[in-house]
Amino acid sequence: MTKLAIDGGEPYRKEPFPGRTPFGEEEVQLVTEAIRSQNLFGLGGAKVTAFEKAFAEFYGAKYSVASTSGTAAIHIAIGTVNPNPGDEIITAPITDGGTIVPIVYQNCIPIFADIDDSYNMDPKDIERKITERTAAILIVHLFGNSCNIDEILDIAKRHNIPLIEDCSQAHATKYKGRYLGTWGDISAFSLQQSKYMTTGDGGVTITNRDDWAHRMYYFRDKGWNYRPGWGARVYEFLAPCYRMTELQGAVGLAQIKKVRNVVEKRMALGNRLREAISDIDGLTPPPITEGSEHGYWLFPLRISAWSHKAFADALSKEGVGATAGYISEPIFICMDALAGKKTFGNSTHPFDGCHGGRKIDYTKGMCPNAEDALNHIVITGFNENYTEKDIDDMAGAIHKVADLLPKIS
Repeated sequence: MTKLAIDGGEPYRKEPFPGRTPFGEEEVQLVTEAIRSQNLFGLGGAKVTAFEKAFAEFYGAKYSVASTSGTAAIHIAIGTVNPNPGDEIITAPITDGGTIVPIVYQNCIPIFADIDDSYNMDPKDIERKITERTAAILIVHLFGNSCNIDEILDIAKRHNIPLIEDCSQAHATKYKGRYLGTWGDISAFSLQQSKYMTTGDGGVTITNRDDWAHRMYYFRDKGWNYRPGWGARVYEFLAPCYRMTELQGAVGLAQIKKVRNVVEKRMALGNRLREAISDIDGLTPPPITEGSEHGYWLFPLRISAWSHKAFADALSKEGVGATAGYISEPIFICMDALAGKKTFGNSTHPFDGCHGGRKIDYTKGMCPNAEDALNHIVITGFNENYTEKDIDDMAGAIHKVADLLPKIS
């Protein structure tokens, strides 16, 4: 009788899966051009300027600012909104710390809306969490799947609250025929190595709002206004330094040409895998929001008939990498800057009630749906270099584990 590899049987997949190869000769050529120019300073440089223009054109945005990371891109977006200290920003409980750090550094309070069945923020809970101090709604298109844009956009407009999109996991992915990142007031993208397009690390912030373009542009460079005619240096407002270099800009120029093709390949592979495992009782493939594409940055399996930790361990032994959960607990629990209020020295700021802001304790039970999901999710994934056979092997391994792993009684 066939045995699971974790029990001493043969693994379903013995050879390694193909790795990513995001860079090619065009990246080499453009980086070489940047180096030979003898200038790698990106601000006003040929490559970064051209990359910002190309990125804006791809998304149909008026304005685009390149920066050093996805975290920086989100910080630029929040800094452009310019909330007051103690204001609140509603965001997602399942996300990377890079979504949260900019909120706290702008002396604002993260408020978490629970998730719906898509693993994204539930519009109804977003609206429940709005107060007179709500300065922005920061949505995260998790795993490559869109939030319910229509409902969230309606809420933001009715309450006159800026909508920020975190598209770090959802490049070149469409909702109702239009790219994510083009629905809100301002949007941020990560170019970290694992993303659909990458410059190793980097970020981009885009907006169509004329009234925000000036602040967005200068927030990435210390508020330094260096327009001709200003004479001595003038720093208009407090801001960090997040300038992208010409090396990153050069790589980005090549990457923006490829990104939609990368996403389309991953969509085809992901949809094949979804179909192949759709008949397994006790296992739910990644949900897809109505009207949305799914770019499958990650491939979350919801496990209800088995221990998700046991399922992940068994699947990994079968040769298909898997982890239990995405983050271990909701970000407000696993991030000690929130749960333990370890922020600026021993001040607990901005959770100390400064400027009339809310004093808040982040505790378990605040987002029960998110907590439940993280106790049932197994994360696996693939990349655009996988073949259909690779995907079929992933499906076969998942079926094997589902058939042989003891279920929870």
